[in-house]
Amino acid sequence: MKKSMFAATVAVALISTSASAQSVGEKTGVNSVLGVAPTTADFVKQAAISDMTEIEAAKIAKSKGNAEEKKFAEQMITDHTKTSTQLKGLVSGEGVEIPRALDDSSQKKIDKLRETKLEDFASQFDPMQVSAHKDAVSLFERYAKGGDNPKLQDWAGKTLPALHHHLEMAQAIDKNRK
Repeated sequence: MKKSMFAATVAVALISTSASAQSVGEKTGVNSVLGVAPTTADFVKQAAISDMTEIEAAKIAKSKGNAEEKKFAEQMITDHTKTSTQLKGLVSGEGVEIPRALDDSSQKKIDKLRETKLEDFASQFDPMQVSAHKDAVSLFERYAKGGDNPKLQDWAGKTLPALHHHLEMAQAIDKNRK
């Protein structure tokens, strides 16, 4: 009996999160693997951090990237600034918190990119963009299919074509690097 009580307590502790924390399933990637829709709080947090990360990475690419990466960076700044503004408008007054800074993982990626030597930039930036856009497509697809906020669900679906295009562009840049 004590073991089952302990297991239940641990399960509740793992599942319980504060308003600004990310759910265990989203944080570990389990939801993505299983195709489970993120909670609204997780979706908003991940979408906002994704936008901020893309904008910061693009700013670095504008100074360190080759011509193709610089063109891509301009598009990322334009598009991700637009989606950031849209997201803020959609959740304004909804009681959903939007992060104002990058999380530790994203900040480390940006710091690493900043520290990358010019001659090594493409080998860091290009695959980073492919991975980031695969994650974004997964996040938005899952929320569009099963999200619990109709306005955000609709927006996620309408944003997907642009994210698919970003992924295709990132894959082309990464392929050209090789």
